[in-house]
Amino acid sequence: MPAEDDHRTPKAPADTEPTVRDAISAPDAEGRPRRITRRFPLFTRDTARPEGGGRAAPGDAPAPARQWPMLVVLSTVAIGLLLTALDVFRYGTLLVGAALLAGAVMRWVLPSVGMLAVRSRFTDVVTYGVLGLAIVMLSLMVQRDIPFLKDILHFTLKS
Repeated sequence: MPAEDDHRTPKAPADTEPTVRDAISAPDAEGRPRRITRRFPLFTRDTARPEGGGRAAPGDAPAPARQWPMLVVLSTVAIGLLLTALDVFRYGTLLVGAALLAGAVMRWVLPSVGMLAVRSRFTDVVTYGVLGLAIVMLSLMVQRDIPFLKDILHFTLKS
């Protein structure tokens, strides 16, 4: 069978744009998809923004104001870690768990949360919620004085 009659490899005129035959990707400037087949590309060149991953404030606002949900969660976690370092363990870890739960609520309720959006909305809410709830539960269950812990600590640091 001659190559000219092969229906799988159509001949394009020299002055037209070549057809790319790998996975469908983001649209180009005119809104057309750049790729036309369902085969995945060998190298990933772009990724889609997560749902709700836009700015949390207008574009003319300063950078911290555009990312206020992420800054609220990070600053609350930082305060919780500081409390934990200052030997207020239970309240510090409660604050860290509460910050993650607040991040889950913000991700669920707010339409745009900036960099707090990492994956899909459902995955972010479940991840932040489960981790926050686990940290809160573990901080509520921790005992103040564990009897054998001082012996283990004394034995390991004795050398």
